[in-house]
Amino acid sequence: MKNSIEVVNELLVNLFNDILTIEKESLESGPFNDLTMTELHIIEAIGLVSKTMSETAAKLGITSGTLTTAITRLLKKGYVIRNHTQEDRRVVQISLTHKGKLVYRLHEKFHATMVKSIVNELSAEDNNILIESLSRLTQFFRDQYEIIK
Repeated sequence: MKNSIEVVNELLVNLFNDILTIEKESLESGPFNDLTMTELHIIEAIGLVSKTMSETAAKLGITSGTLTTAITRLLKKGYVIRNHTQEDRRVVQISLTHKGKLVYRLHEKFHATMVKSIVNELSAEDNNILIESLSRLTQFFRDQYEIIK
């Protein structure tokens, strides 16, 4: 019989793997199958309001150079627009095209459906426990990221 640590470990590993697999399969079988998962997460980071390249790179925890390469691919595929700001030509703003916004909304809907399927079945007390547990897990990952950074 598994102890609680083994059960939680197995659940977390399966959860992460399942989310990635489902997102990947949905992407590959859907109308936006020209996107990679990385590109999808960049679209998600840009969101519906235009951002600078440096803001987006910081949000993703990647270098501006890495983001520039990905944005160039997304630009060619028609998902993003890249412009220099009038105030400072060195600052580059990126925003989603209509096609990019459509992908963003579909991905957002996937996440909303996933969360609702969990939360709607919980009591208020269980919901609070879930929030507290996920907050601790999130903080653990942020702390680990700071250690390896």
